[in-house]
Amino acid sequence: MAANAAPAGVAAAAGQVIAAGEPLAVRGLVAGYGGQAVLHGVSFAVAAGEAVAMVGLNGAGKSVTMRCVAGLLKPWKGTVELGDRDITRLSPEARVGLGLATVPQGRGIFGGLSVEQNLRLGGYSLSGREYAGRAEATYARFPKLHERRRQAAGTLSGGEQATLAVARALIGRPRLLLLDEPTAGLSPVAARELLELLRGLSAEGVTILLVEQNIGIALKLVDRVLLMQKGTIARAASPASLTDRRALLADLGAGALYDDSRRPQADGGGGAPPAANDR
Repeated sequence: MAANAAPAGVAAAAGQVIAAGEPLAVRGLVAGYGGQAVLHGVSFAVAAGEAVAMVGLNGAGKSVTMRCVAGLLKPWKGTVELGDRDITRLSPEARVGLGLATVPQGRGIFGGLSVEQNLRLGGYSLSGREYAGRAEATYARFPKLHERRRQAAGTLSGGEQATLAVARALIGRPRLLLLDEPTAGLSPVAARELLELLRGLSAEGVTILLVEQNIGIALKLVDRVLLMQKGTIARAASPASLTDRRALLADLGAGALYDDSRRPQADGGGGAPPAANDR
């Protein structure tokens, strides 16, 4: 069986009601690899200017969902819509042209190219004049990148590479920004700096869909959280409602990991949300 062919008997779950024309609308996605389904009817929407995080344990389906949205994996069933356009069968390049930009896991920086060359790749579809204007604005916003514009991107620090990846994605002025585990591998200081950058973008109205291994960071950034479990979205929640660790683990299908008899309860049973080093 082809890797993207749906196995017999796989059916999409009933989709939630989603308004037409949302920046992103995902309806009834069923997808997987090698005939093994990972997603079982995933449906959700991201509104204009909204920041949304998908969180879950290993194998919950977050990265598969992100790959379907970015066009790197074709779903067996269901649709992905950007605005009023069905982009389910479009290539990743065509999606970029329609306003979708991705900061992939690992950041996708071309280490042997300069900072300037990496930025130019982000604006490959722009004319020379358009790119020059946007590059100038990008360097004004990220002065460290301007200082290092002729430096090989692979010699930048992890935090600087993360900034470059975001700047490269933004240079095309996307309608939707996808971020797949952007803080992975960063020091705590660099992760906090990236969080502040993303919070600034969100405050400016940039529409964001995020997969993040550190749930604590995700909760500080987004407006809404999609809790994924076994290839489905168990529920959507506000960050303020997810401060109890025990309840959050139960929502993610890992309630057994919370053992009252073995875990100190000095904080009364709550505590900071866990990191989910998950796919």
